Amino acid sequence: MIGRKRGRPAGPGHVTFSAVPNPNEENPTALSEAQRRAVSELLRVSPVADDLARRFKEAGFSLALVGGSVRDALLGRLGNDLDFTTDARPEDVLKIVRPWADSVWDVGIAFGTVGSQKDARVGDAVQRFQIEITTYRSEAYDRTSRKPEVSYGDSIEEDLVRRDFTVNAMAVALPEKEFIDPYGGLQDLAERVLRTPGTPEESFSDDPLRMMRAARFAAQLDFEVASEVITAMMEMAERIEIVSAERVRDELNKLLLSAHPRKGLGLLVMTGLADRVLPELPALRLESDEHHRHKDVYEHSLTVLEQAIDLEEDGPDLVLRLAALLHDIGKPRTRRFEPDGRVSFHHHEVVGAKMVKKRMTALKYSNDMIKDVARLVELHLRFHGYGTGEWTDSAVRRYVRDAGPLLSRLHKLTRSDCTTRNKRKAGALSRAYDGLEERIAKLQEQEELDAIRPDLNGNEIQEILGIGPGPAVGQAYKFLLELRLENGPMERDAAVAALKKWWAGRD
Repeated sequence: MIGRKRGRPAGPGHVTFSAVPNPNEENPTALSEAQRRAVSELLRVSPVADDLARRFKEAGFSLALVGGSVRDALLGRLGNDLDFTTDARPEDVLKIVRPWADSVWDVGIAFGTVGSQKDARVGDAVQRFQIEITTYRSEAYDRTSRKPEVSYGDSIEEDLVRRDFTVNAMAVALPEKEFIDPYGGLQDLAERVLRTPGTPEESFSDDPLRMMRAARFAAQLDFEVASEVITAMMEMAERIEIVSAERVRDELNKLLLSAHPRKGLGLLVMTGLADRVLPELPALRLESDEHHRHKDVYEHSLTVLEQAIDLEEDGPDLVLRLAALLHDIGKPRTRRFEPDGRVSFHHHEVVGAKMVKKRMTALKYSNDMIKDVARLVELHLRFHGYGTGEWTDSAVRRYVRDAGPLLSRLHKLTRSDCTTRNKRKAGALSRAYDGLEERIAKLQEQEELDAIRPDLNGNEIQEILGIGPGPAVGQAYKFLLELRLENGPMERDAAVAALKKWWAGRD
């Protein structure tokens, strides 16, 4: 078989899907169960997939469900995003799809991909399908280029050998439901292992981003990565630098939003990829000696990430997960060895917030996301001044004001940051934060903390002081806001008197 390492058995090749043999002798039920799930999933999407396939066949072309769609069908998790491959060239794909789909886009046509959307009745309901159809292809990176060079192929086997991993190099020819697995993906799926169809070196040379995909799929699917793949990742890690920041960012996001991000992040660090795409993460592995003991900041950060995930309420939250992972990245730069043997990290939250902005900017994150993550990192230590409840109501108001719309995330990040094994200390911290949240809730009920504003607005300030728009109005507004934070809501007469007194006392 093309590109197969010596001693690696080929898959079952082309067979009818229901007749796929079971190569896993140690666990003979694993693949048969996968086959049962896949048949069920394929039947579910048949109203769309088979209809489309017939149109390709009538036009003289073939069509196959491919890649992640086949993998997910075998795992029983096929969604409504369907990937197909075909021998038709992109211009022919457009001719076939345009009269059929509800909408068509060709933003990926330079890479041989046509996208479309189709609403179809499945059972008793109409479902929306997102469809991508890609011409058989092979693509490789020039060693100095960020863009792949695309050339079209003539056979599905040639297309599949260029896929990233064997579990993504399976196809189902339609409408016949013929299973195509020339590189042993079904067996690797049963063994929960990531291998490449050809050699890892060939695969990663074709597209270096596949090294990050290995970490991402390990995190998403909870699969192990074959030793030869890990070795190639370590030896070729520097090749990731030719990949655009946007593609690296998108792959990192998928990893972070997966079910097991710690597994994928650990692989990035171990192989040296993190040194090139997120160097602040491996930098957290601070050394300690017998005189200066402190907890492992790297392991702590991964634990905080996992604990933050446990607190999510409405699905994966990328802002929270980034903040949890990066909340302590300022520690390496602020570490100081104190005379008494302690290790300090003074102002690491401020330094860390600046580092977050720099790294996320380099990775082309949106300004809003950069602002939110950096703000959470900057605020994550604020609670530790709360003690056992010594904050005044004014301090609580300022905490809410400074967190703004990030307050709920800040609650989760702060609670996640407690990773101490000392049960008594952990319990005390939890009770203290419970108390803070109760005080915030009480004040919110009394004072509408979510919309803290001065007791007089800008127009009222101008009218009372007899002035027009200008800097003085802003200064007066700021004074009244500070007064509101310090004392809570004021009666109008008291607010007017305080404003006039402040105005009279100005230099």
